Amino acid sequence: MDDNTESPNLQTEIIQSQNLKSEKRILRISFTGSVLFLLSECIAAFLTHSQAVLMDCIYDLVDLAMLGPFMILVPKLYKPVTERWPYGLSQIESLFIIIKCGLLLFLDIQLITDSIELILDGGHVVNAGAVAVFELSVSVSCIIMFFILRYLNRKFSSPTVNAELYIWKLDSYSTAGVGMAFVVQLILQHTPLSWIVPFVDPGIAIIMAVILLKEPVVMIWDAIKSLILLAPKEEVIEHIREITGSELSMHDIEIDFLDVVKTGRKVWIDIYIVQKDNMLDLKILKSAQEKIIKKLRAEYDNVFIELIPELKYIK
Repeated sequence: MDDNTESPNLQTEIIQSQNLKSEKRILRISFTGSVLFLLSECIAAFLTHSQAVLMDCIYDLVDLAMLGPFMILVPKLYKPVTERWPYGLSQIESLFIIIKCGLLLFLDIQLITDSIELILDGGHVVNAGAVAVFELSVSVSCIIMFFILRYLNRKFSSPTVNAELYIWKLDSYSTAGVGMAFVVQLILQHTPLSWIVPFVDPGIAIIMAVILLKEPVVMIWDAIKSLILLAPKEEVIEHIREITGSELSMHDIEIDFLDVVKTGRKVWIDIYIVQKDNMLDLKILKSAQEKIIKKLRAEYDNVFIELIPELKYIK
């Protein structure tokens, strides 16, 4: 049997096997990079006493703490569904995202509070030159890591890998911003605005924390919707209806109801169908299902399609 006649189930198994290998490789690289950057940031935060550097350190620490256990879980996400686990273990991934982003959100708010207290106490002065060099160097390294991981992730996508890519992109932006801000501090030290210098470090930490508040909230909300099996956005459902409807209409089959559920990285689509003469050819139905899967697989890596005859219209 050649590639053109392989069943969708077999093709799905092959794709999932390839995706598993790619995802494990990406997470291992990300984990190794996170360990190295975390060590350097902890040393820098201890030596400079910088709130901005401490924030980077905390973010990387949380990411590393969650990434380790999740690397063990990833292979289980590719296991087939069972009667005991009708949606597989995809919802556990959503739970991990909620815990991880929840911790980031809590630490974000805590760091804002600490930085405000530091400003009210008169601020503090750090070695701006050392922090600027360190942060700009880390930013370049994070950019390199981001592009490496994005290249490895070019053929598939998962919530966990996307979260890792976000964190590396976030680190590259935040460290570059911090580095440039401390360059500005070096300039201010020799101007009438030198009185601002003690407030630069906690001020940068607050600005970074406020900017970063949005993304964890969005990711938590998306994970909650996935966890409680909430339907995706209306435009997504309509797009799926258009693709499936065009294929089924070729066989005089109409869609009565579309049930779409997204949980973790999997999309489950139940299509309740009606045929005018109440006669369904199972071979035609099977062929239509395979063609729909092929079309939707271009947009959803893990998509499961069920065509269900609507019995209430049968007389």
